[in-house]
Amino acid sequence: MESVPVGEDDVAPREQHVRTTVALAGGGADIAHARDLAAAFLVRVQAEHGLPVSRRAMDLTQLVVSELVTNARKYAPGPALMDLSVIGGVVEVSVWDSDPVLPVARAADADRVGQHGLEIVMAVAQGFEVRREPVGKRVIARLALADDPGGSLTGRPPL
Repeated sequence: MESVPVGEDDVAPREQHVRTTVALAGGGADIAHARDLAAAFLVRVQAEHGLPVSRRAMDLTQLVVSELVTNARKYAPGPALMDLSVIGGVVEVSVWDSDPVLPVARAADADRVGQHGLEIVMAVAQGFEVRREPVGKRVIARLALADDPGGSLTGRPPL
């Protein structure tokens, strides 16, 4: 498996915009590699661009990456693309795969073993969407980088 940086943008006027895209070859190590790339990306965002990244944002981003890449590997054989973007105070995780079937979250079922990934992503993300592409689909989740002073995710009311 090889990750290849496809593109990277730096600073947009008035708002930090940092982006990187990696191709995931579809091998068994993709999930761990994608999680490591996401962590390194957020460390770079913090170190080079001075944007705050909370421990919670780091952990949740790695969780979301893990779930989305797992689903891409499980349901769409072959390569996938993972795009990580930071715009302002939000990290956007986008995973493209070749399967045109859009995922659907299943009803909660405590007896079900597995297949909770989409439910988890939707529960922790500030924003979630799925787009059909000319080939395949793109699944996108957005997470706040910083916690607010009360400890909840910025932009999301406490539950």
